[in-house]
Amino acid sequence: MATTLRKVGLLILLFLLMILTACEEEVPPKNEKKEPENERVADSGDKLKIGFSMDTLEEERWPRDRDFFKEAVESLGADVMIREARGDDSLQIVHAETLISAGVDVLVIVPHNAEAVATIVNKAHNAGIKVISYDRLVKNSSVDLYISFDNELVGELQAKAITKLVPKGKYVYIGGANTDNNAHLLKQGVFNVLQPLIDKGDIQIVYDQWSENWTPENAYANMQAALKTNNNEIDAVIAGNDGTASGVIKALEAQGLAKKIPVAGQDAELAAAQRIVQGTQAVTIYKPIKTLAYEAAKAAIKMAEGETVKTNRKMNNGKLEIPSLLLTPIAVDKNNIDDTIIADGFHQRDQVYEKPAE
Repeated sequence: MATTLRKVGLLILLFLLMILTACEEEVPPKNEKKEPENERVADSGDKLKIGFSMDTLEEERWPRDRDFFKEAVESLGADVMIREARGDDSLQIVHAETLISAGVDVLVIVPHNAEAVATIVNKAHNAGIKVISYDRLVKNSSVDLYISFDNELVGELQAKAITKLVPKGKYVYIGGANTDNNAHLLKQGVFNVLQPLIDKGDIQIVYDQWSENWTPENAYANMQAALKTNNNEIDAVIAGNDGTASGVIKALEAQGLAKKIPVAGQDAELAAAQRIVQGTQAVTIYKPIKTLAYEAAKAAIKMAEGETVKTNRKMNNGKLEIPSLLLTPIAVDKNNIDDTIIADGFHQRDQVYEKPAE
């Protein structure tokens, strides 16, 4: 009997030892994670974060800028946060404050109103965040970098192309938004070329007006007024961009003057390329947007890492001489359209040679 009890006791003791051993194996050693090393997820907080505050995505070019910029930033190993203000100054300021609060390392701005968004620059700097002005220069601020195309040169290219076609005559200028510094740079470039011809008496400016918010509708109304004021006696038109050029051409078509009066735009929009092929628009100015977006992304990463960005100009914004990187635009007409925007893949040939949508 005693022997039997001892055997039972030993069995119970062995069973308890097995349970304790199993429990110990289930507890991982201290400071050691259970998941294998190759299954760990990288901490996204280690990545640089770039904020991109955009005015609008309504015009054809801006979704391209957004997509190229996002692609470029991510290819460089950083994250990007993008907000679109839909042409609303107050909303753009709110968006910028949101990006600043989110802890972006650099803020990139496409301003709707060149003056109103200066407050964004101040808020960013107070948070220790540097600011890049993208394509449009923020006025009266200490913005850290301006990157764009040479917009004054864009205007000069427009005017040179049109004056080759019409060296003498009555000219109309339909500008962009008065609130956009780019619109003023473009106009300055145009008149750099036109003014000597005006002084000689070869060219008369018979109508000159801004188009609020760059809309084709406002440009259309302006062109209607220009035609009415001058009894349709107009020889050439230079428009702020391709969107405003579309409004100009619509007004000319209503008077049976399309193809008879050369029109210049800029941005190389698809519809503008189609109009050049069809003969209703004489010239556009091609600005390789992918190059702009990638240069801006590279600059943002360098600035976030404390490196110096190489610039080629300084632009006065009313307060300071802003370090600037200005890229070179290209004039495009029916003679070189295949060798420029089509050869670069900016637009496909079969699309360009389609009839533009009504």
